Amino acid sequence: MAAPELVPASVAVPAAEGGEATARAGGGAGLSWSAFLHNKRAMAGAIIIAAMVLFCFVGPLFYHFSLKDNPVLQDNPPGAGNPLGTDEFGIDVLGRLMQGGQSSLELGFAVGLASTVIATIYGAVSGMFGGVVDAIMMRLVDILLAVPTFILLIIVACMFTLNLGEIILILTALSWADISRLVRGQVLSLRPRAFVDASTSMGATRWRILVRHMVPNTLGICVVTATFGIADSIYALSALSFLGIGPPPPFADWGTLLTGGVDNLYNGYWWQVYPALLVLVIVVVAFRQLGDALNDIVSGNRTSAVRRRGRRRMSLVPLATRYE
Repeated sequence: MAAPELVPASVAVPAAEGGEATARAGGGAGLSWSAFLHNKRAMAGAIIIAAMVLFCFVGPLFYHFSLKDNPVLQDNPPGAGNPLGTDEFGIDVLGRLMQGGQSSLELGFAVGLASTVIATIYGAVSGMFGGVVDAIMMRLVDILLAVPTFILLIIVACMFTLNLGEIILILTALSWADISRLVRGQVLSLRPRAFVDASTSMGATRWRILVRHMVPNTLGICVVTATFGIADSIYALSALSFLGIGPPPPFADWGTLLTGGVDNLYNGYWWQVYPALLVLVIVVVAFRQLGDALNDIVSGNRTSAVRRRGRRRMSLVPLATRYE
């Protein structure tokens, strides 16, 4: 899964009086709460994501629904008692959106977090030690990058009946390679810096420098790439379910809702398709816009933000994506 090329956030350097100061690598703005709170795209994406998490996980506490088949309520349009109607099994569509969203978001966050942690450790070790270690580790990354992720996932899903945990493991195993190369590149750019020489002269081992300095200075990249990983994972699960090769019932996600709804779309049952499609698009776009905004913050890209203040835009969440 492709990740954007990023600019390093910050580098810790020795201060004049024996302490540590923070210097910005490449003049970047760095990733901070202040910059995040003042970035409208980041805040818009975060608010939408938080709202969807509340909708999926807190909503069922207030909106009670049954997931049992009810032929009496089959294919009912939106109305009293069923704000978004019912599906071909007589199950409330709004309730299924909440249930399906739980599975989709759980997978997205799990894959995004796990792949980022693995990539950070792997890439930092590779870049820090260099030489033969780096060469061997990067050849493994090259092999993984040569594997068509989604095609392989489809093949495995067709051969075996996968549950949610197994899909998480497969996506994680295939998603960390790109991120590890970004982390490695960040570490390689930091190795010649004065703070590394100073730490080495003071007796710090490679592992201490790696944990104390290198990994913290890659967190900006990791946070940005994790958001894109979450979006890609949600799309992958939805695509598998839509193709009919996702986890078997009673498992449900937004792709499952789309599969059943498309079959009935020509019968005029639009409420079985469009709500799930709309929610899926909103969530994925929100994660991608959050990632774009975090990338701008990390790289210190202020130019576009200044220009946006000077003129009105038709869209609150612009779809154009540009990586510096």
